[in-house]
Amino acid sequence: MTIDELLDGETPMVLNFVYHDCPMLCSVVLDSFTETLKQMPWTPGDKFEVLTVSFSAKETPEMAATAKDRILKKLGRPEAAAGWHFLTGSEESISSLTESVGFKFKWVESAQEFAHPSALIFVSGEGVITRYINGVNYPAADVRRAIVEASEGKVGSALDQVLLYCYRYDPDSNSYVLHATNLMKIGGLFTLIVIGLGLFVFWRRERSRQNQAVV
Repeated sequence: MTIDELLDGETPMVLNFVYHDCPMLCSVVLDSFTETLKQMPWTPGDKFEVLTVSFSAKETPEMAATAKDRILKKLGRPEAAAGWHFLTGSEESISSLTESVGFKFKWVESAQEFAHPSALIFVSGEGVITRYINGVNYPAADVRRAIVEASEGKVGSALDQVLLYCYRYDPDSNSYVLHATNLMKIGGLFTLIVIGLGLFVFWRRERSRQNQAVV
């Protein structure tokens, strides 16, 4: 399976990079993301795909399969197997992918391990990166909003669209925060609706009184 095969033009993707021999950070990233998914009603393969790629060219498909089995057991949703893909690749293909998404890593000889960041990368169905959530903690609400954003509104409910309009991603806080301007716009629209309904009720009452007076 290749990444091009997963990009169908519509379904958003959550991409993350790990290496399975990592002594600590990569397993923390995978476990944290799994806990996030357990809090969400959506399952990989349903409204979005997940792609976990090893950035170590020395790692094998068997190692990736073992990691996938562990994570799926932790998630407790066997159906996610069809939507959460664990891939390995050649050094050339790995370098091409990591460079294209801005993921930097370096082998540290003295420590015998890779130095690398941790992040979830959200990609649209056309392969356009729409959001990064850095770190090892991924609030379910933020992941859901990022998936809706990556889908360009094709995934989620009407409420998700409203919430995405009210929230904007803040790189400084590494989270979605209330967008004051858009919130004020919605508040203003709600106020106009309330005033309009009030005026309509008042008009109907006055019309009724006038009709009764004529009779």
